[in-house]
Amino acid sequence: SLRFPQKLWKMLESDQFQSIWWSEGGKCVAINKDLFEVEVLGREGQKVFHTQKIKSFMRQLNAYGFTKMQRNFQRSASLPEFLAEEAAASAHSQILYYYNPGFNREHPWLLQTCKRR
Repeated sequence: SLRFPQKLWKMLESDQFQSIWWSEGGKCVAINKDLFEVEVLGREGQKVFHTQKIKSFMRQLNAYGFTKMQRNFQRSASLPEFLAEEAAASAHSQILYYYNPGFNREHPWLLQTCKRR
């Protein structure tokens, strides 16, 4: 069976999942938290990971050296623009971004450097 980083890579390269994708030009993993819980962790039959809990999945990411990235939004001075940006930011809050220097779509050979801490 594949180790966690290989499973994650295979999932990102597959077009089977809508809840997880490459972002930042293949340098980050983006996860739509709510959709991921249903589509991947709540899956019946053929399980992808050994857990059904998002917190356990996030612990696995951390154990393999992934760090959560914060999304910084520049705020506007005008109230209507600020409110529109707040709405966009809250929609974005369901999306988690993780980075690992050894997990890069452009450099698949680095995958072997992703070791459990």
